[in-house]
Amino acid sequence: MSDYYELLGVSRTASQNDVRKAYRRLARQHHPDVNKGDKASEEKFKQINEAYGVLSDEDNRRKYDRYGDNWEHADQIEENASRDRQNSTFFWPSDGGPGPDVEFDVGGDHNWKSRFFRDRSGAQPGVEFDTGPGGIFDDLLRNLRNNPRQAQAQELSTEVSLDEAFRGTTRLVDLPDGRRLEVKIPAGVDNGSRVQVSPDGKSAGDLHLVVSVKEHPRFERQGRDLYTEVEAPLEDAILGTNLTVQTLTGRLALTIPAETQNGRRFRLAGQGMPELNNPASRGDLFATIKVKLPTGLNDEEQGLFQRLKAIRSQRGD
Repeated sequence: MSDYYELLGVSRTASQNDVRKAYRRLARQHHPDVNKGDKASEEKFKQINEAYGVLSDEDNRRKYDRYGDNWEHADQIEENASRDRQNSTFFWPSDGGPGPDVEFDVGGDHNWKSRFFRDRSGAQPGVEFDTGPGGIFDDLLRNLRNNPRQAQAQELSTEVSLDEAFRGTTRLVDLPDGRRLEVKIPAGVDNGSRVQVSPDGKSAGDLHLVVSVKEHPRFERQGRDLYTEVEAPLEDAILGTNLTVQTLTGRLALTIPAETQNGRRFRLAGQGMPELNNPASRGDLFATIKVKLPTGLNDEEQGLFQRLKAIRSQRGD
């Protein structure tokens, strides 16, 4: 798997603002609408969205910095490490040996063969163990590796609307064992976001619900930012006016100045998508003006445009 920092072209010490800027630049460059039919750009767009989804979240970024490609299993890894530390002393029953039991420390690193062992009874200076292949420690290590609590997570998939991704939602998921489970999907999820599902509230048999977000007829999403188009009649674009912009939470007034050009973009701060696991932080909404030319002109209106054309021609415009 590619390194997320390399995908976005930033250093591991990059600020969140630098990560956001790098993502926006690359998202615009590789967006499918800009590179229609280019499979390489489409795949690159998916990769940078996945990278940004992790690095834009401080907790996920911490896990990625520490565990790399295994960052999604960070909670499980840390839980197992904590359990190993708590259970770092084992007692092995003896079968007619020098004492009732033998104590040995396995520590958190499971370095069985480099440990010092002793007979707790003191009857002998030490006890020898078979450390070769198939010996007692290989059996112990194999049992730990086969611990079902460390099993690989399975993946299920679901699809949500952009409105559901904005507000958060729930889904009934069919589990592999035939049960159905209601899963909470947090606000801010994007294509490729993974929601960890723990049936029975345990780490064993963990599932990941992989989310995809449907396209919206009005909004285009790039990370936490949204893009939309707003129509403006020609006369309003020339004279300036107040327009109404639809957002995911309602309608907002947008004042455009006189002589606003077709394609001019206006930024509505804080009207974009919420940040995953931090819904109070939201991206922006960018409204692009689409000037609508008049049709069905009568003779008087045609005459006005002819007059305007003559005036501007005399000025040399």
